[in-house]
Amino acid sequence: MTRNLPRKGPAGRRPKTGSAGLRRVSRALRDYALSFPGATEDFPWGERVAKVKGKVFVFLGADPAPGGPIGLSVKLPESGRDALDLPFAKPTGYGLGKAGWVSARFEATDDAPLEILKGWIEESYRAVAPKKLVAELESSGLNSLSRRSRSGRRG
Repeated sequence: MTRNLPRKGPAGRRPKTGSAGLRRVSRALRDYALSFPGATEDFPWGERVAKVKGKVFVFLGADPAPGGPIGLSVKLPESGRDALDLPFAKPTGYGLGKAGWVSARFEATDDAPLEILKGWIEESYRAVAPKKLVAELESSGLNSLSRRSRSGRRG
């Protein structure tokens, strides 16, 4: 999953998204998460989460304020170690990192890699959802990860 990061520009930084762009990214991630079979939205602790069968598969945080950051937390049993090599990722707090949860945070000056984040949301959904709903996902054609990328994980 980490192989398709956007190219870095001058001085080693990726192009900037800007605060309006981050709000669009946040909406796109929310819409993507809610497109999975059985996915629902909830607001525990005043922050947005996507759940399947009552279990959280992505923490999306509060709606981003203009100029403010965005973040998410996902369960990454397959790609978590690779994800943690990225500068914007860290183990999720409250002990969740020990269970494979990874958090990513982006400031208005950062470029959020939308396709990588969508892949992480899908991996998290697959890790949390019942097998029946994962099978429904696979038959729907919604899944974005190829068999090759799922089987090519670190061991």
